Amino acid sequence: MQPTSTFNEDARSKAKPIAFSREVQIPPLGLAGTLRHPAGARALVVFAHGSGSSRFSPRNVQVADALHRRGIATLLFDLLLPEEENDRRNVFDIELLGRRLIHAVNCIIRQPDVGGLPLGLFGASTGAAAALVAASLLGERIGAVVSRGGRPDLAGGLLPQVKAPTLLIVGGADSGVIELNRWALERLGGEKSIEIVPGATHLFPEPGALEAVIELAAAWFERHLAERPAGASRDAGQR
Repeated sequence: MQPTSTFNEDARSKAKPIAFSREVQIPPLGLAGTLRHPAGARALVVFAHGSGSSRFSPRNVQVADALHRRGIATLLFDLLLPEEENDRRNVFDIELLGRRLIHAVNCIIRQPDVGGLPLGLFGASTGAAAALVAASLLGERIGAVVSRGGRPDLAGGLLPQVKAPTLLIVGGADSGVIELNRWALERLGGEKSIEIVPGATHLFPEPGALEAVIELAAAWFERHLAERPAGASRDAGQR
């Protein structure tokens, strides 16, 4: 499929595309995805959605749109085939989801326009555990991870192997999940931080809550991906 371009009003007048978008298929199953990258993108973030969601998740799309405005490309894709979504066991099969995410990363790094960019992962709900599983196995290839309302604890014994800087974002009213995130935070192996959004519940529907998530996530990715000099060691930036 040929790339399409998205324009704002000013860009239309100058006939300059500000973001390119194309549909991709992730092998070996042909999982559907949407790759978007602004002109001159400085980094790439691959999204792993949570239970009952898809690449069309309005919350993840909103986060992705904000990253585009900051010069960061994104890949949103479906971790499960339509027929697999009917079996709820697949939604919580973290090994399966992590493997699918690794397939997506291996696919996207072969794309000539974005494959060489610093790479991050953004996971929501069970997708956060999948992101950490993938990060633990992909090692230095992953430059940063962000979890939104996630279940990082489900990554279990692989948490100490995660060396990528990881930010856990949790709603202050997300009962029980805060404790699970703190448990996971203690076990993560690399640079790590947790941010609590006051008054927010699991999906961050409260006024201003998702905007807070976006600011935190974007700042983390900018610091660890977009602002990292080409070829610089990730360890050099750790506290």
